[in-house]
Amino acid sequence: MLRWLRCLHRPRLVIWRSGSSYVARMRYLVKLKGDDEACSAALRAGRLFLYHKLRPLLMRAEGGRHRPLDMKTTDVEALLEKLGQQKERVRESVLVGCTETWVPQFCLDVGTLEKCAVERLCGGEFVDLRKAFFLLRGHDVPHMARGRALLHWHQTHGFCSASGEPTVKNQAGSQRVCQGSGHTYYPQMAPVLIVLVSDGSRCLLGRQAAFPRDMYSALAGFCDMGETMEETLRREVAEEVGLEVETFQFASTQHWPYPQSSFMLACHATVNPQRCQVSVDKVELEDARWFTLEEIQEALRRASAPQAPGGGPPVFWLPPSFTIAHQLVQEWVRQQTAGV
Repeated sequence: MLRWLRCLHRPRLVIWRSGSSYVARMRYLVKLKGDDEACSAALRAGRLFLYHKLRPLLMRAEGGRHRPLDMKTTDVEALLEKLGQQKERVRESVLVGCTETWVPQFCLDVGTLEKCAVERLCGGEFVDLRKAFFLLRGHDVPHMARGRALLHWHQTHGFCSASGEPTVKNQAGSQRVCQGSGHTYYPQMAPVLIVLVSDGSRCLLGRQAAFPRDMYSALAGFCDMGETMEETLRREVAEEVGLEVETFQFASTQHWPYPQSSFMLACHATVNPQRCQVSVDKVELEDARWFTLEEIQEALRRASAPQAPGGGPPVFWLPPSFTIAHQLVQEWVRQQTAGV
């Protein structure tokens, strides 16, 4: 029977006092989301991250890394006018957060402008977010992913599903309203279960045809309507690799901006080592197989995608270190090597 096990790590008790900086910033953001006038004032004093057809604008930093390029609102207005656009377009931006020093942060997609012209004037480069994941420092990734997810949601929710009439966003971009039907729409994430399966001494990884070449990851699938987390986990493992989960333990969560915007629920699961023959559903996966601890440890030591040595067999690799799939693998290795 499937049963709850204790989590991998003891939860840390974090107490937020009413006068703390965190609480104050969260209440400030809530005010901006609900007050168009206050949000407009914040936009004047804030910083903007530009995207071009959902690709964030980055600039090179020290050490071969990149960083997001944030701009003053007045500089973005000047840029728009220089390229023949109305400066009022900055009001199309959406709120993504604020810094610890209370600087409001917004993002704006300028996909109607010539990409090369914007890059030349700003001194940066628009980079596909999947590629940017490998270029940015870990703490910058969630911010850029959140911006892309919000912009994409607004671009795909311009009309009311009830009346077919246009919807209008508030200044912060925290909602869209149809004046005709009165319906209010809020940005949403789809729950996705991602699980690392183990038979006690090996872990199971799979790959989809759309993955980068030779990259393997933990299994994942969307929650069906009405399912619990454990029901999704059991079903996905059964569907994709033909195995029956015996136990599982919850690990952590992460936002992921693809394919729309996903809320990743990460778990570890075990199967009976006597019944671990993999049967891959070729519609879902291109391949799935068991990996030994030594193979996983070798993959973790690689800093980037490997090159197959001199025509030899391909060498597999893992998702980037900031991803929740990578973190699951790291946790599994720690479990396997505890006390060794």
